[in-house]
Amino acid sequence: MDLTNLLDAQWWIVTFGLIGILVIIFAETGLLIGFFLPGDSLLVVAGMGASAAVASSVGLDAPFPLPVLLVCAPLCAIVGAQLGHYIGARTGPRLFARPDSRLFKQEYVEKAEHYFQRFGPSRAVVLARFIPIVRTFLNPVAGMLGMRSSTFLMWNVVGGILWTESMLLIGYFAGSTIPNVDHYILPGAALIILLSIIPIIREVLKSRKESKALKAAAEPRGRHHRDQSGHWDAGDPTAPR
Repeated sequence: MDLTNLLDAQWWIVTFGLIGILVIIFAETGLLIGFFLPGDSLLVVAGMGASAAVASSVGLDAPFPLPVLLVCAPLCAIVGAQLGHYIGARTGPRLFARPDSRLFKQEYVEKAEHYFQRFGPSRAVVLARFIPIVRTFLNPVAGMLGMRSSTFLMWNVVGGILWTESMLLIGYFAGSTIPNVDHYILPGAALIILLSIIPIIREVLKSRKESKALKAAAEPRGRHHRDQSGHWDAGDPTAPR
């Protein structure tokens, strides 16, 4: 199997079908091993696959049943995220006590925790649905940081429904109304991925800027220092002798 297929939503859909879509949505939101899966583009292409005009051109024998997608996709997203929260609550910080590898990076966890602290628990749970990687790690981070399971469930339901339904319906209406939209699946998926990682890029750039500002503030303001009376500080090694 070509590893590039792992990021190709169309390959996942044609290879594994409807059941595969639901399993991937569950894995990406509930299992830490699923953070690299193409959740956003997968849902959009799945919505296109529910359109008769697109289904055959992407390699499907028959269109996906849209009502089944609209019911089962959010359910899988909600159950997966709730499992992630449960795992985080039960295992605590030791869940992430692992060294960096080719796939796992500690910065993924730090970024999820940053969103949780910055936006507050409820908003973070909803917004994380639309941000790749963060939507995988924020759920166990929320459990690890002590967010109540009942509160998490409420916002998990809101976020899960908004994310899956919006992506599916965008794909379905695009497939039903745009002529030859199947020709634009790959560039369209790339655009979706790009748009979804923009918040991550912005946060990384902002964090670097803040880090530089803190570093600059911590550095000495000058080579020579005097006290209020105008005398050189005797403890300053740069003071003239």
